[in-house]
Amino acid sequence: MKYHKLAISGVLLLLSINVSAQKPSKKDYLITIKTEKGVMHAILFDEAPKHKANFIKLSQEKFYDGLLFHRIIEDFMIQGGDPNSRNAKEDDRIGNGDNGYKIPAEFSPKLFHQKGALAAARDNNPEKESSGCQFYIVEGRKWNNADLDKQAARAARKPTEAQRKVYETVGGTPHLDGAYSVFGQVIDGLPVIDKIAMEPRDERDRPKTNLTMTVSVKKMKKKKIARKYGYKFEA
Repeated sequence: MKYHKLAISGVLLLLSINVSAQKPSKKDYLITIKTEKGVMHAILFDEAPKHKANFIKLSQEKFYDGLLFHRIIEDFMIQGGDPNSRNAKEDDRIGNGDNGYKIPAEFSPKLFHQKGALAAARDNNPEKESSGCQFYIVEGRKWNNADLDKQAARAARKPTEAQRKVYETVGGTPHLDGAYSVFGQVIDGLPVIDKIAMEPRDERDRPKTNLTMTVSVKKMKKKKIARKYGYKFEA
């Protein structure tokens, strides 16, 4: 009988530990991307854990500091993170650099290419694995219902009604959904994306003036992030 009580106590303890382990954290990481055109703040999604951990690691290591936004297309996106872009001259060919590994694709139906989305660049590998370092930030544009239907027909995944509403009112690039891994969202500084995307560019979509970035990461209370930047975390 005494052993039975101990066994039950042990089970209850294990259940308590499991519940505690699954309890959402009260803190998260705030990403700060500084550029000559202004500052953006972003959060990273738990639904893309490998991409989130990788971006935090690279940011903590100052990997992105001094790299360029080397590819910009107005009404589409701005792309950076090529290690070969550090100290690159304006006529140097860049854009194919990497850091030696890829990240498995992480597609969540909750994550989509709305304006300000952080997503991983990739080559044409059949597994849709992401670059270990290159990323892009969506600018996109607003879509009317008919054009959005055409975009959705091109996409690997169709938007939900709620996502369609965002594409119509806020904007984005819906045809990329389900094809590239979204792992974060700019929650402050969206106009900076527009300023960068509007810069003069050459025939390779490279800005004619080098646009460098500095990326840092800080762990903060979710309540503070919500209060300061107006972002609502899911319960």
